[in-house]
Amino acid sequence: MTMNQYEIDHLATVREVAPESMVLLRTDGSFPLERPGTLALYGAGARRTIKGGTGSGDVNSRHVVSVEEGLESAGFVISSKAWLDAYDEIAEKNHREFVEDLKARAKAAGVPALMFGMGAVEPAPVVDLPLDAEADAAIYVLSRDSGEGNDRTPEAGDVKLTESEIRDILALEEKFSTFLLALNVGGPVDLSPVKDVRNILVLSQLGAATGDAFADVILGRAYPSGRLATTWAAWEDYCSEGDFGDPDDTHYREGVYVGYRYLDSVDVAPIFPFGFGLGYTTFELGGATVTVNGSAVTVEVEARNTGERPGKEVAQVYVSVPAGELDQPFQTLAGFAKTGELAPGASEKLAVAFDLAELASFDTARHATVLEAGDYLVRVGTSSRDTAPAAVIEVAETAVVRELHDVLGDPGFTDWKPAAPAAVEIPANLPRLAVEAAALRREDTAEPVDLSEALAFVQGLSDDELTYVVLGDYADEASKQSIIGQASQGLVGAAGQTTTRFDGLPSLILPDGPAGLRIVPQVGVDAEGKFPLGDALGGLFAELMDDASMEAFGVDPNAPERTPERVFEQYATAIPIGTAIAQTWDPAVAEALGDVVGAEMDHFGAHLWLAPAMNLHRSILCGRNFEYFSEDPLISGRMAAGITRGVQKHPGRGVTVKHFAFNNQETNRLNSNSRISQRAARDLYLRGFEIVVREAQPHAIMTSYNLINGVHTSESPELLETILRDEWGYEGLVMTDWVVYSMTRTDMKHPRASAVATVKAGNELFMPGCEEDRKTLLDGLAGVRDLPSITREELEKQAARVVRMARKLGEAAPAPEV
Repeated sequence: MTMNQYEIDHLATVREVAPESMVLLRTDGSFPLERPGTLALYGAGARRTIKGGTGSGDVNSRHVVSVEEGLESAGFVISSKAWLDAYDEIAEKNHREFVEDLKARAKAAGVPALMFGMGAVEPAPVVDLPLDAEADAAIYVLSRDSGEGNDRTPEAGDVKLTESEIRDILALEEKFSTFLLALNVGGPVDLSPVKDVRNILVLSQLGAATGDAFADVILGRAYPSGRLATTWAAWEDYCSEGDFGDPDDTHYREGVYVGYRYLDSVDVAPIFPFGFGLGYTTFELGGATVTVNGSAVTVEVEARNTGERPGKEVAQVYVSVPAGELDQPFQTLAGFAKTGELAPGASEKLAVAFDLAELASFDTARHATVLEAGDYLVRVGTSSRDTAPAAVIEVAETAVVRELHDVLGDPGFTDWKPAAPAAVEIPANLPRLAVEAAALRREDTAEPVDLSEALAFVQGLSDDELTYVVLGDYADEASKQSIIGQASQGLVGAAGQTTTRFDGLPSLILPDGPAGLRIVPQVGVDAEGKFPLGDALGGLFAELMDDASMEAFGVDPNAPERTPERVFEQYATAIPIGTAIAQTWDPAVAEALGDVVGAEMDHFGAHLWLAPAMNLHRSILCGRNFEYFSEDPLISGRMAAGITRGVQKHPGRGVTVKHFAFNNQETNRLNSNSRISQRAARDLYLRGFEIVVREAQPHAIMTSYNLINGVHTSESPELLETILRDEWGYEGLVMTDWVVYSMTRTDMKHPRASAVATVKAGNELFMPGCEEDRKTLLDGLAGVRDLPSITREELEKQAARVVRMARKLGEAAPAPEV
């Protein structure tokens, strides 16, 4: 296996930063091991290590290092090969039965198997194999997979552990004095039955270098320094006030009480709280001081390594906002900072800065964000359940921070809130600081984007030509191939591209993500041009490609086989999943990983990466949570901003932040209506997007499939023009998610999004585009059919936005290396 230099360099970067994503949940000090030795290795993830979830978030790396391979490369002798071999046979049989069951159920439902089974979670099999290997130490690697198109279940083999997993983990804990439970998972599992195991590590899913990075940590060549970005609780303890998974309407009745905001407010202790994480050493935080300048708050705290090994600590600042006319969670994360590496006995003074105005809540009555009069208690600690009061900030009178708009509709219910406000005790001896209401006022004025040159170009186009500008580039059946990642004619295996019909106008290449670039790894070239050797999506997607799926997605099983005259490679680096990146609690790490992706965009000639994905972990059941960062919008926004900076430091390269917005389940995702209050929408679900827009100005944003209070997000001018552009000052391109006709159904309560309503609303690029979409736009211009009308002026404006970005990126990007 010969790797290119960029692969070697980027894998080294991933391996170096991956331990910052690993979260040590429990330790008795027996890890790290002093030296390689004999190891009894068990569990589904030992040999079948999962690098990341399935779907558009998958990446075709040349090789993925499993836990078994990484440990053997580090010098360990695995004594449990017989168990691993036997498990392989069971897992392969289980998988065959799983695929056949999906196909049978898809056929009974009259749905192509690929659509029916996309992202389906294969439950972990129940096994009964002897744990008879002898060794110096033992490791059990529990794994869970999930993906785009289906949600998780709270059943054994998914969120809950199987009986055999519980039995084997506890047996190994008893048998071996040195034992580690490693969690190769994309999101929380209910660890209630095994929560007292002496050593537990969230390995997560760290991309192509997962096994090597794990071995580094086991041997102490590196150390885990991650912190949980989502609460790990018993399944029954998560908030159940709202609903999840309804195919038509999902009611976000829990309002702002999500994750730690809920559990802290009702005083239910999770198994492992938000922000929690241990290390191979110990730390203490001390000497916290709080200062105020206007509305800018700075918390200085000293982190000291009190243990015997090097490590890193994260200082977390929470604020208890006073409840007045608006109810409030017990506390909200306001800021955080991570130390550099601290040797034993060393210390570092951290400064955690935040703007008190950013803790304002949306008041529906005022159509504004407000900070109510009262005492704001500042807390400093190392998790949401381990904080100490540091100061009180007094706001003497209620401050209107931003006057906004009455938009997004009404959900038809009143948000849930606790029966009584959370008890916030304020010690009498705390320092008190004052912030004047006037210092909290914000007057945001969005500067208009100059479209004059682009408008001059599009005004010279015919109506017919204009429609091509606002649609993805399509030819023949290419748009149907977008679901399997082969719609682009420029970069083979990319998800799509903008129009190629106009001389002098660059076409933007759009590969998927978000754990790296998803493109076809091998490309053939013949007299007709480039073509893929294999699919961008393999695995379960390829297995489910039955006759109905081939017909739906335009795959001709009888097409003549093309023989390449030459072959070239397009292997990309799989970086850690979004949740793992968030667990670093370090935007600089996110930026470094964004830089890796940006460099590979340079190499392959891609312009807009369809990532990062940053919807909140509203429920741990969401099938795409592994792509997303956190249950907290501050963590999500800061990590997305870091990735954006890393990619966009490369000229002509940009990110596409997605899925905007309220996309928190996969069930019936094209037709699901998220019913949500304006306050919950603005305080939680839009907040992370607002942070990345204000901090990093991503070049593109992708709307979600779902509706918000009865209106598709892609068809909502209130979301796209009023909030995104007018209130936040967004300057980039807006595109849809891939609305493929063969994916849509007409028997749903809520219809699919239409090209004409989408473009009219301010979503200027309808992807991936097809002839039916173009006809819809022309009919909208002509005012025929039962469609929204669109004026020539409106179409010109949206087309100009596409042209502006195509020129901005296309003219700045260097030529690809392949």
